[in-house]
Amino acid sequence: MPVLLPNARTRAHASPGRPALAPDHAVLIAGGGPTGLMLAAELALGQCDVAVLERRESQDLTGTRAGGLHARSIEILDQRGVADRFLREGKVTQLAGFAWTRLDISDLPTRHPYGLALRQSHIERILANWVAELGVPVYRSSEVSEISQNEAGVDVTLAGGASLRADYLVGCDGGRSLVRKAARIDFAGTDATLSNLMAEVEMRETPAWGLRHDALGFHGLSRSESGRVLVVMTEATLDRSGEPDLSDLSEALVAVYGTDFGVHSPAWISRFTDAARQAVAYRNGRVLLAGDAAHIHHSVGGQGLNTGLQDAVNLGWKLALVARGLAPDSLLDSYHAERHGVAARVLRNTRAQIALLRRDDHGRKAAREVMSELLSMEEPRRRYGAMMSGLDIHYDLGDGHPLLGRRMPDLALTVAGRKQQLFTLLHQARGVLLDLGGLVGFDMAPFADRVTRIDTVYDGAWELPCIGAVSAPNAVLVRPDGHVAWVGDQSGGGLSQALTRWFGAA
Repeated sequence: MPVLLPNARTRAHASPGRPALAPDHAVLIAGGGPTGLMLAAELALGQCDVAVLERRESQDLTGTRAGGLHARSIEILDQRGVADRFLREGKVTQLAGFAWTRLDISDLPTRHPYGLALRQSHIERILANWVAELGVPVYRSSEVSEISQNEAGVDVTLAGGASLRADYLVGCDGGRSLVRKAARIDFAGTDATLSNLMAEVEMRETPAWGLRHDALGFHGLSRSESGRVLVVMTEATLDRSGEPDLSDLSEALVAVYGTDFGVHSPAWISRFTDAARQAVAYRNGRVLLAGDAAHIHHSVGGQGLNTGLQDAVNLGWKLALVARGLAPDSLLDSYHAERHGVAARVLRNTRAQIALLRRDDHGRKAAREVMSELLSMEEPRRRYGAMMSGLDIHYDLGDGHPLLGRRMPDLALTVAGRKQQLFTLLHQARGVLLDLGGLVGFDMAPFADRVTRIDTVYDGAWELPCIGAVSAPNAVLVRPDGHVAWVGDQSGGGLSQALTRWFGAA
């Protein structure tokens, strides 16, 4: 059962058949997976009263699911000072790839030019420990069954009848999101055209290790962390649906290898498809969506979890400012405006990868070979590597300096005579105004509770993935998510408008 924390607001609200007293929070998050946990941390850092509703009794996760973090996700965690927790447990590797063509990003301009092989169960555990340190309550065995909203807030009914009230609700409850359905947000896209099985099993015979591509699709047998066999298979038919069993896996193995290698004792078996869908709106009033609740696609390229983490970091600081009354509700509209296009591009590139990996014929085989050859060239490799790793994301914030709307590089600044990495200035999820050339007569006092002004010196190169070297600015306003909101000169022209746009009125 939920525990009322000392700093939680409580309010009696009764309705027939429901308890009369429940904890209130400014924001409730439905779903305690990676996206929900990252969002909870962001809101807590933004000094927002937030709680997580999670249907599982514990953080334990059945199955392998996502297998790693891309470069931009590692940067995001570094911006909050927790990247080392993940790097200690994972394996640094060149993770980025496109349709099985590995993309080396080691020469891209980032302090983290690599990916991190780390299973979702470990990612969730580390995030959950961080969220606990930040004092966020997580109400377990709490599954949302119904929601209703009005101009004053959102009422959330849980399975079993308990209810809570919040100013805002964020659905991070997966591809079958009840929150999305209850908010009547359409989930547009395409149905499945292929079905994959994934399982962790034991085998009496030595399996055919490695990856295979054939007329059915793509398959793989490898060692799991537990020492069992990790199986990924493309099924021969779409006729089956629902929860798979050992006979489904055995049949798929026989169809490809001519034997099931004596498969037995599955730890888990799951089925996933290439269905690709996206919420037509990431917001309906006081209800928002993030992660798989907002977009689903095939796992090829490993972009799902990473896109969800980036959703959370884009939304968190905005929602915290709005929920605390420091910024207008309209700031939340920028969340859909910025993130919807990012996920649409992910759906597009996963569809393209699946098309290249589909049942083999001479045309597709030739297309794969041509694409592989293309990606071996320097410029395409860098461009696609930046896309697949999330380093090239660009929000359209208008015309101006190439930095505008892009991720801020983690520069080695000189602050008060000492070296300091820029990302350390973002640990508290606040805006940062870098004064690199002496802003004349600009008063930051009205924004001091939301934005930190730093007088600094930097005489190194300014370089962006896919863009290359850019001119050194005199001043830069960096949003809490690490994206550049304003670039200016010593006069500070346009700075006041940028601060008001992103951080509310002075």
